[in-house]
This record gives sequence, structure tokens and C-alpha cells, in this order.
Amino acid sequence: MDVDVIIVGAGPTGLMLAAELRLAGVRPLVLERQPKRRDTPKAGGLGGQILELLRYRGLLERFDAACTEPVPAPRFPFGGVHLDFTQLADPPLHALPLPQQLLERLLDERAGELDVDIRRGHEVTRVSQDDAAVSVEVRGPDGPYRITARYLVGCDGARSRVRDWAGIGFPGTTYPEVNRLAQVSLPETVTVLGNGDLDVPGSGTIRAGFTRTGHGLFGVGSAPGSQVVSLYTIEDESTEYDDDVPMTVAELQDSVRRVLGMDLPVGEALRLSRFTFKARQAERYRQGRILLAGDAAHLFPATGVALNAGMLDAVNLAWKLAADLHGRAPAGLLDTYHDERHLAGARTMLHTRAQVALRRGHDAAAEALREVFQELLADEQPLRRMGALVAGSDIRYPMPGSDRHVLIGAFAPDLTLHTEQGLTSVAELVHAARPVLLDLAEREDLHEVARAWEDRIDYRTAKTGDRPADALLIRPDAHIVWAAATDEPADSAAPALREALSGWFGSP
Repeated sequence: MDVDVIIVGAGPTGLMLAAELRLAGVRPLVLERQPKRRDTPKAGGLGGQILELLRYRGLLERFDAACTEPVPAPRFPFGGVHLDFTQLADPPLHALPLPQQLLERLLDERAGELDVDIRRGHEVTRVSQDDAAVSVEVRGPDGPYRITARYLVGCDGARSRVRDWAGIGFPGTTYPEVNRLAQVSLPETVTVLGNGDLDVPGSGTIRAGFTRTGHGLFGVGSAPGSQVVSLYTIEDESTEYDDDVPMTVAELQDSVRRVLGMDLPVGEALRLSRFTFKARQAERYRQGRILLAGDAAHLFPATGVALNAGMLDAVNLAWKLAADLHGRAPAGLLDTYHDERHLAGARTMLHTRAQVALRRGHDAAAEALREVFQELLADEQPLRRMGALVAGSDIRYPMPGSDRHVLIGAFAPDLTLHTEQGLTSVAELVHAARPVLLDLAEREDLHEVARAWEDRIDYRTAKTGDRPADALLIRPDAHIVWAAATDEPADSAAPALREALSGWFGSP
């Protein structure tokens, strides 16, 4: 066997997976057909639960420091309306304006620090597998070669050849829409008004937010006092565009003219991207020794969610693959990757398809639907619910014993912890991507059980105000797989902990 894991694709999902595997003690090989990182603008930032996960890895400050733009107000498009969290002190949905080229550079640097082998300009031309290994044929700069691995993960995007070689179906819908997204400066002749509207000489006022016409949807957003604005158009088109051919300013202006029926002067383009919407999800995320993550596994018909979903796929998968490769995975552990992330993908598909229904209707009934939906979002509870749905923070994975405690299956809350060494937090405990048994009540009965797994579990004791449980067993991806209720008797808690440790982390 040449390597343990081959990752096909060095986009954000593939790079995140490689780094997580290294944290778990596995040496992956990343194969990328492009000879260098792409400069073509794609996603404009990160949003949702992946920001919390990056914070739990101790990386968020580094990513935040790399941003060259101010973090926008928490107001997000949703199918032609808005989720406006500006009146909430603690919004359930956040975004980081980190263009994908910059994100990939940061992830590439992180992978380099962890000594990940990334081979750019190496194109995978064929994949086959048997019960013991995956064989890959590669065309590299020095000619073709063959390599074998225990597992292969396809992170090779929407047109995944890995998915095709594995024979995994990718059912769904392609919508006849072309979306154009741009960040541009405006000439001084165009005035950005205090409310965000644009005053265009000779043409009139373009209002902030979304404008729907008989020819499509136009959106504009700006920061107060800035001549840099974000523009967005959606049109129904049958044109097939090559993703590798970048959009131009002229193409953007032509689209604005078709949708609004007016010319909008544009200065320098800081970002230009074009994309179509598809709603597709792989039937399986695993076929034998081949697995899928990111856009190879799912495509969503809305912006702002693909990176969140793909990078969270990677974090969920990495520690499970590592456990299998280290020979300590309990039966069925790797299959939980499909079970959990397919469920998460279905939740994301639910709200992005709802966005399709909201934005594509043009009759009076569709206008009424949008108006009613926007009214519902004026109330805090439904607004928070929608924010958690879009962020992916509402996911509670179904797990054995989940009826024992409300936190089982959920992302671990970032409790402030008082220890003998001083203050810390749950987020700091999972920086190293290792499982943690957090004892909040000095339960020696639970510590005694955990000793048999001390080679793979970090046992930590701490105090916290208004503790939610006596103890929490936290996976490397920060999800809770077991919890002892407050003052739960030893004859109940200890056997349940032993079962959870065996079920998730193997025999003692």
C-alpha cells in the first residue's frame, strides 16, 4: 500500500480533510489536476457552523485577520427576501468575507504546516477498488503512474469523476437560471444614498435590496459611505457557460440592463462570478473504499452554503477514517459518515429548495408568499429558527441513547470552564481534534470507566456555572455522543458511558 488515503481535489473541502487527517495521525496524499491554485472568483466568504468549528480548532482568529474587508451586518439573502438579524444581540448566523482564493491559500498554508503531501498538476485518470484497496492511475508532469491506498475521498467538485467511477447516482434538478455576482466600485457620478439606494444620473433611483422585474431579479448591497457595492442578477437562460471562462464587466452590465432595463455605470471590478443552480445529492456518500465530500456529494440551489456543508463533511469524516486506519474503529463507524452528513445535506437541501420556490415565482400568489414569509421573520423565534437552519447549527445527529439527554447528537456548547490551571473553554479543549470526556462534577465513577480508553480519550475535569450535565463525551468534530444527567446515579451513568466509549471509540 503506497498511502493510507488519497484525496482527489485541493479545494476547501479537500484541504480541510487533509489537515484534519493529519491532526488524527494519518498521512494523506492530495492529488489536484490544476497546476496551481485558481484565481477565478467563486465563493465570496464563509458562513454558518463552519465558523464555530474553525473557532473550536483555534483557527478563526487567523482567518479573520486575513480578511481585507469589514465583516458585514448580519443580514442575509434568502430566496429574494432577507433574514435580518441586525436587531439581535447574538445572531444565529454569521459570515466572514473571505473570498475563496484567499480561503484556499490559508488552508493550503495550514496543510503545509502539517506536512501534507499536495501534488498539483496531477490528474487522476482512472479509479478502481477491491475489498482491500483503491488503485488510482495518475497523469503527472513527469508522466503517468499508479498508486494504491486504503481509501480514496472524492473532493473533486460538481462534475466529480470519482463519483462516476464509484457508480454513485447523483439525482436532482438543474434550474434554468444564470446567477451573476459582483463586487464593484461605482464612479462618482453614481451616488450611494444613506439608505443604500443608488442614484443613477439620467436613469433614476435603484433601491437597495432586491428588485424583481419581468426579466429576472436584481440585488444591490452597500456599506455606509462606500462606493463599493455588491451586485447580483438572476436570469432564466439556456446558455451553457464554461466555468473556467471568467465573467467580464461587460457581461455583468448587459445582465443588469436586461433585468432592470437601464444602464448602471461600473468602475473597477473586485469580484466577478457566474454560476447556475442545481439541487443534487449523491445517493450514497460511501461506496466500498471510495467516499465523497463537498460538491461531489451535494449541490444546493442557493448561495452561501456550499463551503459550510463541504468543510463540515470533511471534519465529520476525518476522525472516523483515522480510527479505521489505526485499527480501533468499532463496527459501522465509517458508515455513520453517510448517515450523519447525508442527513445534514438533506436539511440544507430543504431550505435551499424553499428559496427556489420563494424567488422563482412571478405571479401574485408568489408575491403574497414572499410577503407572508417576510412578516413571519419579523418575530424573533421564527427568525432564530431560520438562522439556525441556514447555519446548519440546528443539526442533532441521531445516536444511540439520544433520548437520555437533549445534548446527545448536538454540537457541544462552548461552556466557560474553571480548572486548577485557570479559565478555559470547551472550544479550547478540542483544538487538537481528540475525543474529550469532560467531567463537570468530579465523578470518580466515570473517571474509573474512562481509564481503559486513556490512550485515545482526553479526560478533563472542570467547573462551570449552571452545568448542563455531570459529564459530556465529545467527539473530535465537537459533537456530543453521551451525557450524564445532573446527579445521575453511578449504576446508570457508568454502564452507559462504557457503552458509548466502546460504540464510538472501539474496544478498551
